[in-house]
Amino acid sequence: MQVSNAFSVFAQEAPEVHGPWMEMVHKLDRASGLDKKTEELAYIAVMAVMRLESGLPFHVQMAKSHGATREEIISSVLVGLPAAGNVVIQSLPIALEAYDKE
Repeated sequence: MQVSNAFSVFAQEAPEVHGPWMEMVHKLDRASGLDKKTEELAYIAVMAVMRLESGLPFHVQMAKSHGATREEIISSVLVGLPAAGNVVIQSLPIALEAYDKE
């Protein structure tokens, strides 16, 4: 699975920060009480609300690899609609394009 260009540049240009960042990410992942699919769906929802669209394709593919359906991806993107408003719909085409890729 391919990461966003921004994340690739982060890893390449700031490895002294990227390394500790990824260590923290992995520790949080191990501490999570959520199964992998649910965790990815929740993360997609957060990314949609925060308008972090560049990372969506990677995390949609991760969710899909853990068994998420297209309908679950749609629901994940839209779950923040009542709280955050229609900013989340900007993520919908990006997420679905990533899901539909083989």
